[in-house]
Amino acid sequence: MKSFFYTLFLGWLSIGIHAQTTLNLSLEHDGISRDYAVYIPDSYTGDDAVPLLFNFHGFGSNGFEQTFYGDFRSIADTAGFILIHPEGTLISGSAHWNVGGFTAGSTTDDVGFTNAMIDTISANYNINAERIYSTGMSNGGYFSFRLACELSNRIAAIASVTGSMTPETLFACNPQHAMPMMQIHGTTDAVVPYDGGVLWSKSIEDVMTYWINFNNCDAAPQINEVPDISPNDNCTADHFIYTNPDTEMTTEHFKIYDGGHTWPGAPFNFAGTNQDFNASDEIWKFFSRYDINGFNPIITTSTKELEINKLSVFPNPASSTIQVRGFVEKAMPYRILNSTGQELKSGVLSGQDQIIDLSALPADLYLLNTGFQSIKFMKIN
Repeated sequence: MKSFFYTLFLGWLSIGIHAQTTLNLSLEHDGISRDYAVYIPDSYTGDDAVPLLFNFHGFGSNGFEQTFYGDFRSIADTAGFILIHPEGTLISGSAHWNVGGFTAGSTTDDVGFTNAMIDTISANYNINAERIYSTGMSNGGYFSFRLACELSNRIAAIASVTGSMTPETLFACNPQHAMPMMQIHGTTDAVVPYDGGVLWSKSIEDVMTYWINFNNCDAAPQINEVPDISPNDNCTADHFIYTNPDTEMTTEHFKIYDGGHTWPGAPFNFAGTNQDFNASDEIWKFFSRYDINGFNPIITTSTKELEINKLSVFPNPASSTIQVRGFVEKAMPYRILNSTGQELKSGVLSGQDQIIDLSALPADLYLLNTGFQSIKFMKIN
């Protein structure tokens, strides 16, 4: 995944939306200075132990790009977890995570680096050691699987977006506990083929079979069709849920038909990017049900709370309309304010109507206010 961002737009996003603390840190591990960024939500006080989420970038990418592509910051603000974006080291000039396969020849100890990051952040912040999670894009997804196999004493659950498992990771996999796992993948992914067929990557079916069996889940899944709310993205999705009937733990898969090598719900509408759901939202809702001991019904950050308190708009920037994404349980009034605080438009959102017409508004920076949440967005011509 190469650099593809517009500098001006990203500058506006980082300044206009997120005023919370981001720390650019480094630590010495295995004779190498390793960099990582830590996002601390405003709600963090240190009084209560909070979850920790790693978000690993793809091959040839970096933590800065992953921050925006697979964005969890506003979710961290609501759910109160600390977020880490680590930086990979170079192999043949491209940043990578050592997973074997297409990174064969790498000697970087990325598992040890992750373990060291956990130690360091836990020494400086009040981290809930039973709620440490890993996700990532592409190579970052492959690496999350490696952590599930080799650092399961510290990792509670993982999710992979457009990643898979290399034969080396699968062959050596030896988790110490059942591992809640979510796989999100497009059937027409041209970078990491859904059906495998290459020496360096297992098929998604093979990956799912391994974790369904390891987690003792029923072979017959519950299949939920994801509503096709964005037909212009030219892809649809089904959500497969495999459940262990004794523990209520699940192994899950979002299968995106005609989806490409992209992060669903990302604000950058590349071909094959599914916009019917937001991968970051779904991943955190999945993680929030588990600690390292398995399904935990008493974790306070419930899926319902997250759905109600987390809204977003798409696309952003927008031209003629925006779609308000998130769970709207009942009629919800909204107002659109310009940069001077003047109200230019108002209306009501509902579960059936979450599209707002912007055609009468000039190009500018606006604020969508719903009474409990304000979301900045940009209107362009």
